[in-house]
Amino acid sequence: MIMIAGVALDQLSKYWIMGHFTYGQSLPIIPNVFHLTYILNTGAAFSILSEHTWLLVLISLFALAGIFWYYHKTPKAQTLKRFALACIASGAVGNLIDRVYYGAVRDFFDFRVWPIFNIADCFVGVGVVLLIGCLVKEIYLEAKAEKEEKNIAGKE
Repeated sequence: MIMIAGVALDQLSKYWIMGHFTYGQSLPIIPNVFHLTYILNTGAAFSILSEHTWLLVLISLFALAGIFWYYHKTPKAQTLKRFALACIASGAVGNLIDRVYYGAVRDFFDFRVWPIFNIADCFVGVGVVLLIGCLVKEIYLEAKAEKEEKNIAGKE
């Protein structure tokens, strides 16, 4: 459900931008801080692999396959990890749709000190941060459990 909502929100926002802005048009919301600026990005994050759309499509498909596999492998009780994976997947699907249909990703959030991005990128970013947090917590808890086992074994 999260994934469907994320993709829908991303695509609706991009549809709105395309309907209200011409390519390259910028609207200051907070001048010199935050603008809405409609651009097309032919690369990945920070324009990496620009002009290699089909390579990025293949990478996205492989990444999505891995995310879906890991999602289904993750126990349902690990809701935060599953939420993080769903966020990452929704962002990947949103940008994949753009690459397939437009040959580039439609971006519009412009903070002037950061490359212009979109809602799909936000979902990926939030999902990655949450996933890293979950994995760090798991590693910490496993290390703590091992230490406790060693302490118990040493007392026997």
